[in-house]
This record gives sequence, structure tokens and C-alpha cells, in this order.
Amino acid sequence: MSRLREGGCLCGAVRFRTHGSLRCVVYCHCSQCRKQSGHIYAATDVDNARLEIAGAGNLAWYAASDFARRGFCKTCGSVLFWKRNGADVTSIMAGSFERPSGLKAEAHIFVADKGDYYEITDGLPQYARSSDSILVADEPQKPQK
Repeated sequence: MSRLREGGCLCGAVRFRTHGSLRCVVYCHCSQCRKQSGHIYAATDVDNARLEIAGAGNLAWYAASDFARRGFCKTCGSVLFWKRNGADVTSIMAGSFERPSGLKAEAHIFVADKGDYYEITDGLPQYARSSDSILVADEPQKPQK
């Protein structure tokens, strides 16, 4: 996936642009993502050098752990970013991109931590925690059978 994409928060106080290729969308079912968003995260990521943020003064970062932080709009509360400390990439919530985004889903991570009120039935790979190719704040694991 290679092109210019734009997006932002609900109120428009924070806007962003990505240039070039993005990772496919990964669905995260960890308890932190579920608690912050009310369900699951659906996120892609981009190299930091290819991400422009306008309205950064309206962006707040919450350190939900010792190894990562979550970026959201101070005005409307929209969750926009997730960033592992020291990483060269920033995860961006897929729903914050303008349409058409051209994004495609790749996998589900942290399914061992998923909510008990839903099933995952889309046929995408599922990982108890993560995989070798998906940057998270934890050790990668093998796919669940």
C-alpha cells in the first residue's frame, strides 16, 4: 500500500498525513485497548519519518505501561495513535483515516485476552499475544489453533 493518506480526530483538532506504504490492519484484543476504546483496536502503522501531525498541541499522550503510550485528542477524546517507546513506527487507528483508505486486515493479536461477549469469525490468523511481524510491547507467540 503506497500513497498519501489523511485522517484525524472526531472534532478535527488533530489531523495527520501518512506518506508511502502502511502495514496491514491488525486487530488488538488486549484489555488495555478494549478499555480505552470500548471494544478492540484496529490499527496500521507507519514509519515516523512518513507521518505528519497537524494540531499536535491538541494531542495528549497517556503512558498506559512502562513500554508504550497512547495518543488521543485532548478536545474530543478520539483515540488516534499507539507508540512503543523507542520505536521507529507509530500505530494509527484505522478508523481515523478518511475514506477510501485502501487498508486491508491482516490478523488478530492478544486474542487470549479478548472480551467474552464476542467471537472472531473472519478467518484471519489469530495470535494469543502477537507474531514476529507485528510490533507490539510484548514477546511474539505462535498462532492459536
